[in-house]
Amino acid sequence: MRITFKGFAEHVLFAAIVFIVFLLAFEDKIGVPYWLQPFGRMHPMILHFPIVILMLAMLLEFFRFKEAYLKEPLYQNFTSGLLLSGTLFSALTVIMGLFLSKEDGYSGSLLQWHKWTGVSIVFVASIVYWCRNTSWYKVKLARIGAIATTLCIILAGHYGASLTHGDNFVLESVTGAEALPKVPVAEARVFEDVILPVFSQKCLSCHNLEKAKGSLMMHNVSALLKGGKSGKLFVPGKPEISLLLERIHLPMEDKKHMPPKGKDQLSNEEIALLRLWIKGNAELKKKVVDLPVNDSLRVLATTFLAPSETTEEKYAFAAADESAVKKLNNNYRIVYAVAKESPALAVNIYNRSEYKPEAVKELEEVKKQIVSLDLKGLPVRDEELKTIARFENLRELNLNFTNITGSGLKELQALKYLRTLSISGTKLNSGFVKQIGNIKSLKKLMLWNTGLSEADLQQLQKANPKIAVISGFKDDGKHPIRLNQPRVTTDVTVFKTSLALQMKHPINGVQIRYTTDGTEPDSLKSKLFDQSVLIKENTTLKAKAYKSGWYGSETFSANFYKSSYQADTIQFLLPPEDKYSAGASKTLSDHQLGDYEINSGKWVGFRKNNMEALFFFKQPLMIQSVVLNVMRLVPTYIFPPTEVEIWGGSEKNNLRLLSKVKPEATKNGAERALVKVEAKFKAQGISYLKIVAKNLKVLPNWHPGKGEPAWLFVDEIFLN
Repeated sequence: MRITFKGFAEHVLFAAIVFIVFLLAFEDKIGVPYWLQPFGRMHPMILHFPIVILMLAMLLEFFRFKEAYLKEPLYQNFTSGLLLSGTLFSALTVIMGLFLSKEDGYSGSLLQWHKWTGVSIVFVASIVYWCRNTSWYKVKLARIGAIATTLCIILAGHYGASLTHGDNFVLESVTGAEALPKVPVAEARVFEDVILPVFSQKCLSCHNLEKAKGSLMMHNVSALLKGGKSGKLFVPGKPEISLLLERIHLPMEDKKHMPPKGKDQLSNEEIALLRLWIKGNAELKKKVVDLPVNDSLRVLATTFLAPSETTEEKYAFAAADESAVKKLNNNYRIVYAVAKESPALAVNIYNRSEYKPEAVKELEEVKKQIVSLDLKGLPVRDEELKTIARFENLRELNLNFTNITGSGLKELQALKYLRTLSISGTKLNSGFVKQIGNIKSLKKLMLWNTGLSEADLQQLQKANPKIAVISGFKDDGKHPIRLNQPRVTTDVTVFKTSLALQMKHPINGVQIRYTTDGTEPDSLKSKLFDQSVLIKENTTLKAKAYKSGWYGSETFSANFYKSSYQADTIQFLLPPEDKYSAGASKTLSDHQLGDYEINSGKWVGFRKNNMEALFFFKQPLMIQSVVLNVMRLVPTYIFPPTEVEIWGGSEKNNLRLLSKVKPEATKNGAERALVKVEAKFKAQGISYLKIVAKNLKVLPNWHPGKGEPAWLFVDEIFLN
């Protein structure tokens, strides 16, 4: 008897089903030999193939009895072939999965759900295949079988993804990962509130009750202390011989590296945190505040926690006249509210070459409202402190790198609320030490690099025990601290053809690593900054500083924009808010990028309306890219647009949609940022260009202003 290929496949499928039943019936008594384990480990590699085939086969089966297809031999034979091959490969995949489940580290209810939904795919699909040519198999049964098989595929995929990547993996991008609440420093325990959250976020997806790789579970204290099949996870007091740190520091390509390649890796700070915790005998009950003030573990742990004081300060004085504040803002001085709806003002005076004492005296009109004054780097002299002493509600004063000598600090005794004084980089005389104690409200004093001797500093701290004196960092090799960010020394942020960026760091021997594709730089693979970075397109530069014995810096991020064209005229089709509309059309094309100060006159603000602007060009221009520079400042209700539309054409009343962009939705806890929103389209001659940036009309439920409209702030639009 001649056996066809189809008949052979049917026999193999039947044998595979019998073998699956055998494996299920005797799973507790069967062990997989080591030479057969590679076959089981191929399960994740081939499972996608039968999924695609079966999904297509079930789609065809669902419509099989439609009149147009019922008498079409090609449709029927093709569906039958797809169903047979998909079911056969599914059976092989299930056998591999059953072999893989016998290895250490797979257990729990999640595995059982994945196993039985996977087996159900084979059983249901096989029943459909062998019954589909019987006389009683009609349209209703065909559709029930197709739906049941598809449902099994979806459920098996869901449980498999959760087993491999952690709970809620499939829907996490929609629902958002659950953010762990930050515990206040005063209440936090080192292990429970700092160390365990790191394990939960970076390790628990592979080491939990459902999937304990290496027989290691990390969901609680007892499981951590027990360790896994390779032994104890750590040796208290000895990080250098602890298995945890050994696995973390293995090369990424090593199969024993933790977390595995492709998973969310531990940051340098998290690795340092674990090392310091183990070095400190892996305490399980100690509070963060029980550690010495200068202890490295306490300093680093504090960055993972919420501040002890989170309440916003209330002020007894009334707000200043808005027109007076507006008048005081100019090209060398910024005056702005410290928070939304707050009467308190902060002042920043800059531009050393333009500075005159009148810049401070002119502030007397709002002297009651000023709580923060920043004069760093200016040629301020001792006699000018008399004027500053009249700002009766001043809380913070920055005199770093000024020309004061300390003799005029006695004037500041009149400030009853002054808490923070920064006088680093100034040449103080010895009389300063005696005067500082007369400022009774002072809590923090920063004076590194002042010329004071070590004896003077010790005398100052001894005489003023309630003041935190910060006099600089002395590297003894035992208390590494974080490097400050590198900075870009190139003043230009907008260019026409190309731009050579220069970066530097104040500490010698620091390496600067950078990226220009928006990814986070690391200490090994990212490009090493040499002399300059040449950019020719719109670029987001990210850079970090690294040096042996220090923690890597926070990421420095900045946008640089190419601007090839300028519109001859800009017209707003919907008006911006009155408070943020002065010189609005000019603001969008003056190449002066704003910072996070919304009252600087460099931002155009929208709340009730979307931003709709029409750009006119006297001569048609070949345009293929539009970039908006917008602000994200979540606490003050400022969000990027939900959508940007670009319309263009040669006639004002006959524009067509060229591009539509939806920026990534802002999540709870998003840091402040200047966001680049770019829309690209096919290059074409354009005489009229309409840009629509849609405002977020309803703030999300996690925001304090939920239900209210968000603000949209735009300060520049670039055309290329």
